[in-house]
Amino acid sequence: MYDWLLFLHVLAAFLVVAGVVAYGVVVLGSAGDAARRVLAAPARALWNVGGVGTLVLGVWLALYVDGYELWDAWILAAIVLWFVASAAGGPLSRGIRDAAAPRDRGRERVLFAVAALASAAILVDMIVKPGA
Repeated sequence: MYDWLLFLHVLAAFLVVAGVVAYGVVVLGSAGDAARRVLAAPARALWNVGGVGTLVLGVWLALYVDGYELWDAWILAAIVLWFVASAAGGPLSRGIRDAAAPRDRGRERVLFAVAALASAAILVDMIVKPGA
């Protein structure tokens, strides 16, 4: 059971990274509105499925593994960073999805940067496991 949980958790993390990369192409790229609309749906799907998957499977792993507790500092840090990334990713997703709304490139870039940096910090936290 542990192997499957870990595999699916890591797979979900790869989906998050793919979503961040896709959002990066949409936000930072010079593609027109048509390309933006085409890439927005897969970016949102990767981000959402990966985000929910990492949280649910990560909590499940923390409860399943005897050596981990939900209140371990590195797990709490990952959960807080997940909420930070989601707080930026949600408005970013809504802004990109609404093609009729005027683009605020500066806001999109800030939201993307926060989501990308928080996601990268989660990956570092998961690899290093400070305090574990």
